[in-house]
Amino acid sequence: MDVIVPLDGSKYSQWALDWAAQLPFSSSTKVKALHVVDLVSLRAPLTPHPVIVWNEAIIQAETKRLAAEGKRIAAETKERLATQKLKAKVVVEQGAPGATILKYAKKNSLIVMGSRGLSALDRFILGSVSSKVVHHAACSVLVVKQPARPLQRILFATDGSRESGRVISFLQKHFLPLRMREQGPAAGVEVLVMHVMPFLRYPELKETGRSIVAHTAKRLQKAGFRTEEVPRVGDPADEIITYAEQREVDLIVSGGRGLGAVARFFLGSTSSKILHHSHCSVLIVR
Repeated sequence: MDVIVPLDGSKYSQWALDWAAQLPFSSSTKVKALHVVDLVSLRAPLTPHPVIVWNEAIIQAETKRLAAEGKRIAAETKERLATQKLKAKVVVEQGAPGATILKYAKKNSLIVMGSRGLSALDRFILGSVSSKVVHHAACSVLVVKQPARPLQRILFATDGSRESGRVISFLQKHFLPLRMREQGPAAGVEVLVMHVMPFLRYPELKETGRSIVAHTAKRLQKAGFRTEEVPRVGDPADEIITYAEQREVDLIVSGGRGLGAVARFFLGSTSSKILHHSHCSVLIVR
């Protein structure tokens, strides 16, 4: 699998690189650490007055500063990779960050990126670049929200759809259910299989929810994962976020369903709400 880790010098992007090193991949990966020098945004505020001479002088000075910053981030990344014993290629490109990252988003790759960046706006909402990549990438995207740690407990939010089936296939294909410790027996990855039904007065629907959870858990058990079945009733996003916090989940995994054209502009889909409000990292599988 090709793993792309966008870097912008923030702590979130450093955490993303650490996550790439910690994830229990079942096969070899090709990791690419990507830093994008954003010259597009640099010129945008000054383009209404291109005839003013000092505009170009400012742009040239800032371009040199960003280029030097890119070299510094690349050098620090190589040092960090050496300490992690993670083999990766460090790439520095120029362009718009979101579009440049998406250029590397091949169908069977994985993007591991921080939830926020360095801008003031990013401190309050899911980063604009992260949001663009999540909604438009052709591949799976892991949005990192906390420092890396060994992956021990995953909350899999399933609805029994084709998208949820892709999540099962992703976990079976790419993640090891057991991970050897330095001392002692292997440590297993536990998957909490959760399906949330809305408040309806139809008991057969509740039974359908339990059936979805049981079927999903059985498939993961065959792959070697430890599972726990968690049928719930309520608002899906709220239940998932609350339960993940209660159980100190390392990672929430969900399908890409709900991130359609409307969700790109308005919050409301379960996946979008989880991305914005969960305390732990979120993996959207495509």
